[in-house]
Amino acid sequence: MTAVICCAAFGFEFFNKKENNLPQEKNSLSQKGEKNTMETATLAGGCFWCIETIFDDLKGVEKVESGYSGGKSTNPTYEEVSAGNTGHAEVVQITFDPSIISYEKLLEIFFHIHNPTTLHKQGADVGTQYRSAIFYTGEDERKLTEAFIDAVNKSKVFSSPVVTQVVPLKEFFDAEKYHQDYLFKNPNDPYIVINDKPKVDDLKKRFADLYVEKS
Repeated sequence: MTAVICCAAFGFEFFNKKENNLPQEKNSLSQKGEKNTMETATLAGGCFWCIETIFDDLKGVEKVESGYSGGKSTNPTYEEVSAGNTGHAEVVQITFDPSIISYEKLLEIFFHIHNPTTLHKQGADVGTQYRSAIFYTGEDERKLTEAFIDAVNKSKVFSSPVVTQVVPLKEFFDAEKYHQDYLFKNPNDPYIVINDKPKVDDLKKRFADLYVEKS
């Protein structure tokens, strides 16, 4: 089953890069003197299982939902999307408080957990449904996203140019219930234990100050 090989992004290569090569936060949505309200970020970077888990426990994140965006059909199913028949990408939609965590910080984490330089491919997962994409809402988000990607390219932190799509969010469809909180519900899945959990644990150590402490 295709889903069994998801989240095999590009391992730990980027985790070993120096963090000071990453673009610094500038002109954040939360730094404009406006009244803070909950905002959303919709990101695609391969299978949504491990991406959802990475963002779920961040301080300032209210919820993370796995779903589908960027396609032509309405109410797509997982079977249709995974077969590449709808044009949708597997995405996560993050609802967050910009007074606690900035949009740019979410982008920084996003670029740590997937390979944004491979077109329609993350590890063993191949197809437009696994493309790297950022679905923005509003001009501020678009400008910040494009500036961030430009800074990443200029930093040469990746050996190849970023191919992440930056497109407006038109619709977001929730994925089926069994996909939500998948890693939490299936901690003993052999693939997750071998491939995903080490990656998640490593990233949470790297950004330890951003995560809610577990009792």
